[in-house]
Amino acid sequence: MSTITILLLTFILSVTGLFVFIWSLRRHLFDADPAAARVIFSEGEIGKVEEPAATPAQHQALQRAVGEGPVSGAGAPVDSVTQARELAERVRADRSTAYVAFVFLSCAVAWLILASAAGLISSIKLHQPDFLTDYAWLTFGRIRTLHLNMVAYGWAPMAAFGIAHWTLPRLLKTELMGGRFALLGAMLWNAALIAGLGSVAAGISDGLEWLEIPWQIDILFVIGGALIGLPLVFTLQNRKTEHLYVSIWYMGAALFWFPVLFLVGNLPGVHFGVEQATMNWWFGHNVLGLFYTPIALASVYYFLPKIIGRPIQSYNLSLLGFWALAFFYGQVGGHHLVGGPVPGWLITLSIVQSMMMIVPVLAFSVNQHLTMRGHFKTLLYSPTLRFIVLGGMMYTLSSVQGSFEALRSINTVTHFTHFTVAHAHLGLYGFFSLVMFGAIYFVMPRVMAWEWPYPRLISLHFWLVVLGFGVYFVGLSIGGWLQGVAMLDASRSFMESVKVTIPYLEARSVGGGLMTLGHLVFAFHFGAMALRYGRKRVGPALFRNRADSLPPVEVPVAAGGVVGG
Repeated sequence: MSTITILLLTFILSVTGLFVFIWSLRRHLFDADPAAARVIFSEGEIGKVEEPAATPAQHQALQRAVGEGPVSGAGAPVDSVTQARELAERVRADRSTAYVAFVFLSCAVAWLILASAAGLISSIKLHQPDFLTDYAWLTFGRIRTLHLNMVAYGWAPMAAFGIAHWTLPRLLKTELMGGRFALLGAMLWNAALIAGLGSVAAGISDGLEWLEIPWQIDILFVIGGALIGLPLVFTLQNRKTEHLYVSIWYMGAALFWFPVLFLVGNLPGVHFGVEQATMNWWFGHNVLGLFYTPIALASVYYFLPKIIGRPIQSYNLSLLGFWALAFFYGQVGGHHLVGGPVPGWLITLSIVQSMMMIVPVLAFSVNQHLTMRGHFKTLLYSPTLRFIVLGGMMYTLSSVQGSFEALRSINTVTHFTHFTVAHAHLGLYGFFSLVMFGAIYFVMPRVMAWEWPYPRLISLHFWLVVLGFGVYFVGLSIGGWLQGVAMLDASRSFMESVKVTIPYLEARSVGGGLMTLGHLVFAFHFGAMALRYGRKRVGPALFRNRADSLPPVEVPVAAGGVVGG
């Protein structure tokens, strides 16, 4: 198929999509507060904030800030019987997920710390190559690969699975079914990761980025992942809600797409040569865009409205974003092969689809902004919302940057440079990880029936990782661009392109050090909550009578149960 044919078909698809979009506009796409957007709220909750990580003073200030802006649906008559029944259902859902979510999130935090240490060591080695060279497993080629796999198969999926197992029963208004399967799957998954990391450290690897772990070990990942997914399928089958909220669409699709990607990517004896390279970046890009991204977007669409007590501005726009992501992301990874020995039409298709990704990104970005419009002051008082809203903004920046980075004129400069590394971290860290941090801060008080013991540590964590990542991203972006320009200059030696990056690589280590420090603060705080350190405060983590004026009064629940709000 010729490049012209590909471009023509893509143009037809784009025009068709545009007409569908215009039709949707005429069908009131931007209508505020449709009924479907309110299904995540119980009776009388709209207009009432929910922020488990906030102190009582922050919670009151947050409620006042929300009260200053327009909230459609607030002030409607409250049926106390319906309210009590819905809150009781939520308590049962939270209780059923508590242990499962705690196990996954605990594993996620442990892998985050290990991954941070490995990442910092590999970063230092880029400007101090003699650092820690006594052992083979500490050489750059192995320690950097260990860092990647700890993030890709440790921190990220464990956090995603934990948030998904906690959120879906709430959204489906039923208890989690088959939680023991998930626990067994978590054991197999972590055993596979430990074995895989040991193999990589020993120099045994499949040699493909994101797919380094030997395929024999990957069998355990497949079995573990299947067991982890079973409770979510069982719970979906036993749902008590008629409408499936958009977060369920994103999470369900992610949990379906990932096994397909992982199985195809790890099939032994199938992919060779150029085909193997094509498959490698098909997998590497899609695991970010079709697994981590949907989980994070699902989290934003649930937690952001819940915190400010306001439904998302346009429910139909959220669905447009979902379907555009599903249709346009599949072949984006090919732009990593610009200049390689692959068919030109494949590269062109990838570039076109990369540019088409602006559609779902704008759909999400506009929706988030319109939902937060008049409520940005809430960021001053909500520790959780800071992570989630900033993470959503990073999704916009990362995706738009990725779309333009796919263009041949820009890719020629940035390819094979540290600029690409900065971009990858903007997506997986600036977007996904920040959203997961916010989600964990929201979820853990519900899981533990205990409030965060040291609220100031949440702010310390936020500023450490934001400042650290800012230094990291800006430094690598500038250094990577200068590196690319130097490599394209035939009058300059390759070593000059290396030397020009040294100050920026040092900045990368400084930023990475701040991020690692932030992760240590986060892990300490997580452990303190798990051990129930600190004094138990009567505040926003517990159920309250929402009809009462502030400060709220908690409603007691059975001892040993998990409370939620």
